[in-house]
Amino acid sequence: MVQAKVQAKAGDIVKVHYTGTLTNGQIFDSSKTREPLEFTLGSGMVISGFDAAVTGLSPGESVTQTIPSSEAYGPYQEEMVAAIEREQIPADFELEVGQRLQMQVPNGEAMAVTVTDIQGDTITLDGNHPLAGQDLTFELELVEISDP
Repeated sequence: MVQAKVQAKAGDIVKVHYTGTLTNGQIFDSSKTREPLEFTLGSGMVISGFDAAVTGLSPGESVTQTIPSSEAYGPYQEEMVAAIEREQIPADFELEVGQRLQMQVPNGEAMAVTVTDIQGDTITLDGNHPLAGQDLTFELELVEISDP
């Protein structure tokens, strides 16, 4: 009797090893030196293109998938960049280019921003995800499928 191959589907809890690279080949993240990433397929816990690439895999299978920015962190949006006066940030707070901050937006929600420039008393903040506008390539290996 032939055993049917188990394939990952929406609702399954999966463990995945991955290495993510940019179009220039630079690695931006990898699980190879730590535990595999565990998430529920189709739950929105990972970017949609990552979810889609894992769906249909069986444990032990690997795939390399390029995910367009539209299915990753979206396009880069210039309107998410703002220059603010230094006085809007507590005086005792040390700032440096590349630093990630949590800012409160007018509706009360927290938003992650990156300091991209400091010119005198003007600080430029970028609210885009650091990988926005980038196509991402992932080498994925499905390690395990668990029932929810």
